[in-house]
Amino acid sequence: MSTQRQDLVAAGARLTRLGLSPGASGNLSVRTGDRVLITPTGAELGALDPDALAVLDLDGGHLEGPRPSKEFPLHTAFYRRHPDTAAVVHLHSRSATAVSCGPAWSKRSAVPPLTPYFVMRVGQTPLVPYAAPGDPGQAAAIEAMPLAFRAVLLANHGPVTSGRDLAAAVDAAIELEEVCTLLLLLPEGGRRLLAPPQIAELTARYGSDWDL
Repeated sequence: MSTQRQDLVAAGARLTRLGLSPGASGNLSVRTGDRVLITPTGAELGALDPDALAVLDLDGGHLEGPRPSKEFPLHTAFYRRHPDTAAVVHLHSRSATAVSCGPAWSKRSAVPPLTPYFVMRVGQTPLVPYAAPGDPGQAAAIEAMPLAFRAVLLANHGPVTSGRDLAAAVDAAIELEEVCTLLLLLPEGGRRLLAPPQIAELTARYGSDWDL
């Protein structure tokens, strides 16, 4: 896992440089087979030690390393939900967290189809009802949701994104923060959303999830 360890450290540093991981908030993980490498509890993403990361199994069992982030149930839920998911990013980034404190745009997505890159890189992002951080019941509910998605907003908490590799999960987190920033800047009556045919074209081309 040496390359994966270095990749996690680099991803944490990038997200911190972008201002998306204030203080000791957020957690990252990558999956290899039936093992998950995850950041430890209380870690600052900008100061990760590649030799001080936790290793879990897909059920959340602690195999080695320091104590994992208490949010590990979110990560393992995404891995069990999509066998091709190879990375998960959970942040407390400002704009996405602000949007998570308000009403969802629809039952399927907290965020509307405002930009093509949001539809391409993130896709529909349901708002998950509030639960205390680390609540395994919330993670179980996410795993069982019948809706197709690769990202969620946790109500009053923040975003979780996933991807087929770490770069895709990080890019999705950045794109979700950007579209949430735009959403907060635009007056509700002045938003021009993508039309269903435009969404259908993007999802077909890029394999993202959006139920029309």
